[in-house]
Amino acid sequence: MLKHYFRRIGLTDLLMFIVGGLIVVLVLVGSAATLASGKYSGRQWSDLFIYGLALGSIYALIALGYTLVYGILRMINFAHSEVFMSGPFTAFFLAQAMEKSGFLQHNLVVGLLAIFFLAMAVSTSVAVLLERIAYRPLRLAPRLVPLITAIGASFFLQYFFRGLYGPNIKVYPEIEAFKASIQVGDFKVTYIQTFVIVTAALMMGGLHLFIQLTRTGKAMRAVSEDKQAAALMGIDVDRIIMVTFALGGLLAGAAGVLYALMFKQVYYIMGFIPSIKAFTAAVLGGIGNVPGAMLGGIFLGIAESVGPTLFLDGLGVPAPQGLKDAIAFTLLVLVLIFRPSGILGEKLTETKA
Repeated sequence: MLKHYFRRIGLTDLLMFIVGGLIVVLVLVGSAATLASGKYSGRQWSDLFIYGLALGSIYALIALGYTLVYGILRMINFAHSEVFMSGPFTAFFLAQAMEKSGFLQHNLVVGLLAIFFLAMAVSTSVAVLLERIAYRPLRLAPRLVPLITAIGASFFLQYFFRGLYGPNIKVYPEIEAFKASIQVGDFKVTYIQTFVIVTAALMMGGLHLFIQLTRTGKAMRAVSEDKQAAALMGIDVDRIIMVTFALGGLLAGAAGVLYALMFKQVYYIMGFIPSIKAFTAAVLGGIGNVPGAMLGGIFLGIAESVGPTLFLDGLGVPAPQGLKDAIAFTLLVLVLIFRPSGILGEKLTETKA
């Protein structure tokens, strides 16, 4: 049996396993050296972990948009980065007006609700328009056609919002209440990090309950399994696909506001890097798997925050935090080598649209 297994392994597979093994060895050696040095205190590790958890929560919300669309249509919506950008970029002007009038500081809850509502409404509208105008006419086209269309739509939206709002970076208002922090012993978490983590957790939990318990959620799962069979059972497939894009846009808009509140800036290409990371998170968790996207996002955020210091500092790499993107994509390579379907992914059977 082992002999038969080794015969099936080609040279490429062998080289990939060797590369993956070397990366794992370097990670283990670097981590052991960093921890043995005692250079970082428990407080510093906890700060890195909490920051990574907050960042990973944002990645998870964006990744859900990728994984929902892939689960239904088996396509990657590369314009999702602009769906993520459009909401908070538009809501900036509302936030700025409320800050200048003093309304945001004196009515924080109402002001934040208004910012979230506008951002989610804009992102949802952009996502639905994308589906209706760019993707629905190509539903039966070869897969490469919607993919190229998604890339074209991404560039169109980037330059549309650049022309609409300008090319300069906009700075989100400072919210005084978010500057404070909670500290228990050496454990410290800022209010903004708490807000991001709790808000993202509530939205992810709400999405999971929606998919599992509602009629529309059950219809989404049916369409994901087999569109033709779902249509024969009376499900309006076009409506379900539109709802899927709307949900992805809703979550992306909320993630965009959380990102803007955490990093204090928005601009017309702000969605590129976070969305690439979120796509990586979706692949890590298992593209098409909703819990996998959540897990992948959180895992990636923590790894990106803690990983450079933990893995590279002990190896003598200068300024390891500058290599956080390399850590993120190295993790993707490792997962694709050792578990190509992702952490929670399964091998999906192909169905005709």
